[in-house]
Amino acid sequence: MPDIERWPTGRLLSTAARLVEHAWDENLREIGLTHAGVIALEVLAVTGPITQTALAQIVRVQAQTMGQTLSRLETHGHISRRRSSEDRRVHVVSLTDVGKEALERAVESEQQVLAQVSIDTSMFRQELKVLVRELAGRQAPGGDTAGAPLAAAARED
Repeated sequence: MPDIERWPTGRLLSTAARLVEHAWDENLREIGLTHAGVIALEVLAVTGPITQTALAQIVRVQAQTMGQTLSRLETHGHISRRRSSEDRRVHVVSLTDVGKEALERAVESEQQVLAQVSIDTSMFRQELKVLVRELAGRQAPGGDTAGAPLAAAARED
């Protein structure tokens, strides 16, 4: 491995994130989930039923990308989608009982991955939340609330 002592913090952070995500993704495949799917399930667990468009905005992905993620989740029975009674063009997404169980298994899987690392994960987690809050808040200039969902999600922990 190259001399990581010389790497900038951003590179360390992104490399660590990729390595954790890769290890976690291997475990998630057994549950029928992807990292993107877990994020969607986590949001649904907090918000309850929500439109597909709102979910994509909160997660900060394109509607088409969210549609692909939701199709996989629906295939595995993790979510259900129904047409809105107010606007038939809108899909309302809900977490199923199977999805709740899968999310619990995903959380356990993540904890197992992080347990293999000899750092104080609770302190590291607190520092990451500060970083997310501050950077997400800066990305919402002039009243734009694009960063608000991320900042709000970080506050909930």
